[in-house]
Amino acid sequence: MVFDRTQRQEQSWRITANPLAWGNPNALIAVLGFSKGQTQSGALDRMPHDEIAYKGNRPNVGRILAHVGLVKGSTRDSQTAAIDRMIADSNGLFPFGSLIRCSVERHDDLEGEWKGSGGGMLDKFVATSFGSNVARNCATEFLGDLSEATRLLIMFGMGTKQNYVRQARGLLSEVRGSQMREVNEIAYEDDRITVVHVEHFASQGDLIPQWLGEGKYKGHDRAEYGRLARWAVNHALERVTA
Repeated sequence: MVFDRTQRQEQSWRITANPLAWGNPNALIAVLGFSKGQTQSGALDRMPHDEIAYKGNRPNVGRILAHVGLVKGSTRDSQTAAIDRMIADSNGLFPFGSLIRCSVERHDDLEGEWKGSGGGMLDKFVATSFGSNVARNCATEFLGDLSEATRLLIMFGMGTKQNYVRQARGLLSEVRGSQMREVNEIAYEDDRITVVHVEHFASQGDLIPQWLGEGKYKGHDRAEYGRLARWAVNHALERVTA
């Protein structure tokens, strides 16, 4: 295997072997995306390791984690600065990684190119036999035996009608050998860890402000998922101190 060069393709899906992680692997809380996008694939040739994670989306990462009470700062700049520090700190508050450690892309036949994001990307990949196998292998290696210190997983993305939540819950139940019990619509747990799904940092349009319940979206239906996520995070941290 050649890092960031070896690829495997099945039908319209392709993965590139480039597993990376950032931050403190032995922290209480782990933050996971779905996979590294195209802005990260190949980036080690052009930029330092600590500049790759969430490239171009760190303000949204800060906003989302601040909403559930895990990042301090009242402005986007201060929240983004906090994310910058934590990604670079091997002894910091979080490790940062992804459920699929390799880059996942889907071929857009209409445009004739490979894309690392788009509607239904998360749940559609995991729903295929290829994607399910890749996800199982990654989860077995990286999430089946987490650090003893880790008690809370924050996972970016909920999927269409929470399909990704359900698929991830089933996957983690399988690889951890324990049934993940439902906490609420976007969270589940076993006897050791709680997993909370939040809005994806690269969501398009008004999805992020809707989830945050900002401004005119204060009473939006999607804001309920943000409230459920905040409650589940508090629930997880209370389990640690109980």
